[in-house]
Amino acid sequence: MGISEEVTRKILDHAAKINYTPNQLAQSLRTGKTNIIVFMVEDISNHFFAKLARIIEVIAYEKGYKVIFCSNENDDKKTVELIHLFRDRKVDGYIIIPSAGVKEEISLLRDSKIPLVLFDRYFPDLDTNYVIIDNRNAAYKATRHVTENGFRNIGFVTIDVQQTQMQDRMKGYLEAMEEKGLEPHMLLLPYRSYKTPEGRKAIAAFFQQNSALDAVFFSTNYLTLTGLSVIKENDPEKLRELGIITFDDNDFFSIQTPSISAVAQPLEAIGTRLMEIMLELLGEKGEKEAPQETHQVILEASLEVRESTRAR
Repeated sequence: MGISEEVTRKILDHAAKINYTPNQLAQSLRTGKTNIIVFMVEDISNHFFAKLARIIEVIAYEKGYKVIFCSNENDDKKTVELIHLFRDRKVDGYIIIPSAGVKEEISLLRDSKIPLVLFDRYFPDLDTNYVIIDNRNAAYKATRHVTENGFRNIGFVTIDVQQTQMQDRMKGYLEAMEEKGLEPHMLLLPYRSYKTPEGRKAIAAFFQQNSALDAVFFSTNYLTLTGLSVIKENDPEKLRELGIITFDDNDFFSIQTPSISAVAQPLEAIGTRLMEIMLELLGEKGEKEAPQETHQVILEASLEVRESTRAR
């Protein structure tokens, strides 16, 4: 730039003296980059999402990016508002768990060539980048494990949403039950009700009305925590008598007595693939022009077998 070392040193010394920092908004107007990625999930306080957020944060930081974490509470209106907010602030990319009714908004992001990766769930008829697990096969194997250990009256407690991951978990359960000639028993709770008094009453009523149940499969870790609490409150002995299995592992499940068997999602693999795709979409030099190839990654979950589903 034709600026001498002496002048450069004086400027830097003065900047340090007055504690000057560049205005990032002004920089982004000049460069077209903010070096910010949005990580939007249902509930960032959930154990699964929080651990995944940490993995993504570490990878992003090493590549010079910062991450904004937010929760959409599985609410379409809030999801759209958050997307608009971050678009106005010109963030570089989005990693999103979409709520069920925002397909059009996701399509607009994709068509605008803004780096976007979905995870946990996706829209089957929308060509987008995503990283998911094989929910149907994982739920099928988990249910098969329970039946092979002697359980026959197996309940399934899930969330009543039209989302691919929940629908596939239910399909896996039903497939395994039908294969064994067993009658399914299902409770579908509205998303926002599971931790309300009404939701707890519905879970309690489910067990009362299906008193012959010898096992239960909870489709998410937060449902499991609520379900264990309800069972303990109403019939503590059932915690030892019931075969219990959950989708999504949690550190608590390994120390519970008896310890709880769980479908464990591969967090490291999910976080790594999400960031690999995102960084490719951003480009080595940060260009926002996305490559032609769409990445659609399906990973396998593992089954952590513990005391709660021991052979009877």
